[in-house]
Amino acid sequence: MEQRPFSCGLDAVLAVLSGKWKPLVLFHLNGGPRRFGELRRLVAGISEKVLIQQLRELTEDGILTRTAHHEVPPRVEYAMTEFGRSLAATLVPLCAWGDAHRAEIERIPRLQRMSA
Repeated sequence: MEQRPFSCGLDAVLAVLSGKWKPLVLFHLNGGPRRFGELRRLVAGISEKVLIQQLRELTEDGILTRTAHHEVPPRVEYAMTEFGRSLAATLVPLCAWGDAHRAEIERIPRLQRMSA
């Protein structure tokens, strides 16, 4: 399949962060490495299958590293690469905007229906 060129930087970022869950995964990994089970609890509403898929894609894209510790029980940790940390830093202003406008956002009828 031929890859189309990105029309702008935002188009490129959205291609990497496609979907609802990847920014939330990065948010929770911003404080340091996390085990799979921790991420599963922290990213509320995500299924195990989707979390596995999102982590795999972020790892393949060079945003995360996956470290499997050969222990019993098995332990797998995910951490951001330098490339991933630079991407996560761009999400900080979006988080601040969301926090500053949360009350207004919660009054948007379309979004109220989504959270019900």
